[in-house]
Formats: sequence, C-alpha cells, structure tokens
Amino acid sequence: MSASRRTSAPAETERLGEALAPHLSLGDVLVLTGPLGAGKTCFVKGLARGLDVRGRVRSPSFTLVNEYAGRVPLWHLDLYRLERADDTLGLEEAVERAVVVVEWGEKLPARWRAEALELLFEREPGDVRRIAASATSGRGLALLAAWRSLTVAPSPEPTS
Repeated sequence: MSASRRTSAPAETERLGEALAPHLSLGDVLVLTGPLGAGKTCFVKGLARGLDVRGRVRSPSFTLVNEYAGRVPLWHLDLYRLERADDTLGLEEAVERAVVVVEWGEKLPARWRAEALELLFEREPGDVRRIAASATSGRGLALLAAWRSLTVAPSPEPTS
C-alpha cells in the first residue's frame, strides 16, 4: 500500500514532517530513501520540531547517528557512507528508547524495514518534492494511515 504527497518548498517539507510527528511513538521506524538533496533531512527537521526537540537538527552523515531528546526521543541515522547496515549500530536499543528515522534506509536489513513506514523522496522541477509513503505490515500500516490523513497547508506564495 502506498500514498504520495507533493511539497513545493523546503518549509512545506518540514511542515509535513512536523504534521506526522504526533502519530509517532517509541519503537516506530521511518525509512527514508531518495537521492542527495531530495529533502530527507529537511523532513527530519520538521519531524524533530513536532517531537519537541530543541536545538539544531543536522544530517548525521559523518557521525552516523544523532540522538535528540524530545517529547519522544529521536534517533536520526544516515547510512549514506555505509555499504550496508548491520547490528553494530545499536538498533535494538534504539527502537526500545526512541523513534528511529533512517536516511538511506534501503541499506537496513529487511527485518528493520518490515514494519517501518518507508518514504521515498524524489526531486521534481523547482523546489517540488514528491514523497511516496508505503508500508507492508504492522505499525507501518498504521503510520501509512496517519500519513494519508495529514493536512498540511501549502507554502505561501512569494511576494514581490
């Protein structure tokens, strides 16, 4: 099952993440895929804001994992620099203590993606992003239903 949304500006991509945040709970896994510059980290910034994370959210490209305290703790992983992920990342501990969001999540073992909400980010002309959500079972399907119900105001038109 899948459902797509389009955003027309980085701020709108962030608001989409922020709108999803209230539906998340400990142990939820979000798998983000798509090319560099497609809006994955931008989405996570909004998600973090929706989880009441304070401070600046940065891509963990070099650290692999950033942990943030919030209403629900957030573990933000970036697997770009890895060939594939294995169990040395501490995912067992992470899903017990936090919402886990993984950029380049296609590198995760299948067992971690089984009940995840998968978000595929694609660039379109201008600042438009197409974000396709999919899930196959369990908690992922519940998050997909939440995704479908989200209401996000479009970005305001630029003024001249």
